[in-house]
Amino acid sequence: MAILVKGVGWAPRPLLPAVQAWDLDARRWVRALRRSPVKVLFPSGEVVDRKPGPGKRPRKAAAEASPHVQRPKQAPQEPPAQTPSTWEESGLRYDKAFPGDKRLSSVMTVVKSRTFREKQGKILLEGRRLIADALKAGAVPQMFFFSRLDYLKELPADKLKGVRLVKVKFEEIKEWSDLVTPQGIMGIFARPDHVKMTFPATQLCHSLPLLLICDNLRDPGNLGTILRSAAGAGCSKVLLTKGCVDPWEPKVLRAGMGAHFQVPIINNLDWETVPKYLPDDTRVYVADNCGLYTQAQKSNKASDHGWMCDQQLSKIHKYEEEEEKEEDLETGASKDWLPELEVQSYDLDWTEAPAAVVIGGETHGLSLESLQLAESTGGKRLLIPVVPGVDSLNSAMAASILLFEGRRQLRLKAEHLSRDRS
Repeated sequence: MAILVKGVGWAPRPLLPAVQAWDLDARRWVRALRRSPVKVLFPSGEVVDRKPGPGKRPRKAAAEASPHVQRPKQAPQEPPAQTPSTWEESGLRYDKAFPGDKRLSSVMTVVKSRTFREKQGKILLEGRRLIADALKAGAVPQMFFFSRLDYLKELPADKLKGVRLVKVKFEEIKEWSDLVTPQGIMGIFARPDHVKMTFPATQLCHSLPLLLICDNLRDPGNLGTILRSAAGAGCSKVLLTKGCVDPWEPKVLRAGMGAHFQVPIINNLDWETVPKYLPDDTRVYVADNCGLYTQAQKSNKASDHGWMCDQQLSKIHKYEEEEEKEEDLETGASKDWLPELEVQSYDLDWTEAPAAVVIGGETHGLSLESLQLAESTGGKRLLIPVVPGVDSLNSAMAASILLFEGRRQLRLKAEHLSRDRS
């Protein structure tokens, strides 16, 4: 005890504590007492292996024979290669547009014109939701313009491989955008082909034997709303004849809210080719969006048949006067140029066979070809009655009423059929 006092008791405390040799030996013995023996050697010479305690691994024989021999270090195992799941892992690169870059303006000049769109086969999609729907449906992207990298990271990385990505200022996107509040991303896609598109499985499961034919629809907002109603009602396809507005126009796309990638759209068709896209035994019905005139008594004049609006009356009267003057040289009988279609209320059964509904534009109305097609297939004129004194319904409203009425009739028939089978 005196030795310990002499060794450390009166020595001045150094700035850094010195480690004494005896202190190391004491710690070594303490650690030795805590260790569990691997083998027990008895005086008789018997050696008994000691089982390791719970949670402890047995030492290897090489370490027991010579504890000073260093074991070879194993190389760290690399994790298995995984498919890139994030935007950074995919190795995508983008360009940054500097002042004077004309790529955005040159592309916008093309996609804003219908002639150039059809000639070069390009369309413009704006907004993250619409672009995501297009990528999911299998549309082929070509170039993206974005103002923030976060907007691009929200899209599936595997769909962006091989696509030119250009980062521009938000002010440039706002200058070319048709939206009140631009979303900061625009996509240039190849013009979609309905044959190569992959439509949602839920949409295909709920598809009905119901088609929509658009005739002389010129208003982009109306066409976009009609396409949205067609997708919601479960139409199997939508046919657009020549004279309709381009369905891939930005205003139509904005009003459609993604309906372009939920239902097949076939546009720019001649009336001679329309029957090729109709299923067998399809009956064509024309929508009466001028129900006010059906209150008039039927006569031999087309203006009294109830399917003409005010804008068409003057033109029809002119046709009628010219037709009355024409007579056949041999028989002397007048020619019947106007097909006669039976009038039927829209809420009566008209879905006993696959049905196609023709919706005419508000300005030009239904064409003579649509009436002839309805007459040749045994179709009728579907009347949506309105209160006297009220103008005709909007084309988009009339289409929505008829399509969802057809869906209601088909659903009731399916329910009755299931009850009969059970």
